[in-house]
Amino acid sequence: MGVVGALVRSAFLTDAVYAEAARDHGITSQQGQLLCVLMARPRGMGELGPMLRLAKSSLTGLVDRTARRGLVRREPDPEDGRAVRLALTDEGARVADAFYTDACTRIDALTSNLPPADREALAALLGRVVMENKVPELFGE
Repeated sequence: MGVVGALVRSAFLTDAVYAEAARDHGITSQQGQLLCVLMARPRGMGELGPMLRLAKSSLTGLVDRTARRGLVRREPDPEDGRAVRLALTDEGARVADAFYTDACTRIDALTSNLPPADREALAALLGRVVMENKVPELFGE
């Protein structure tokens, strides 16, 4: 299998495992991403769009749906009175923590049959691909 096929197929596999974990926690994959990004700290809408690779209208819809579920709240940005930040509610923090832990466990299990040296090599190589393509830190790595 070539590098393109391996990366694409591994992306499908990872996405499927992530989506399954999200469903088991009663959220969508995108809501899971949003909650995990907010675990570290509240973030502005302008910051979230590029991180989640969503257009403004799509991000607004995602935030609206997640806020209706009581998982996030909008709050004034202390540095810019015209802007709002998004923060986890207490329930959102609980769901985010449970989902994050579960998703990480499931994704880690995908390589459980590899010897430790291979797992380390895989992490190093994928880490280089991520860094060279300037993928933003999302989940408090």
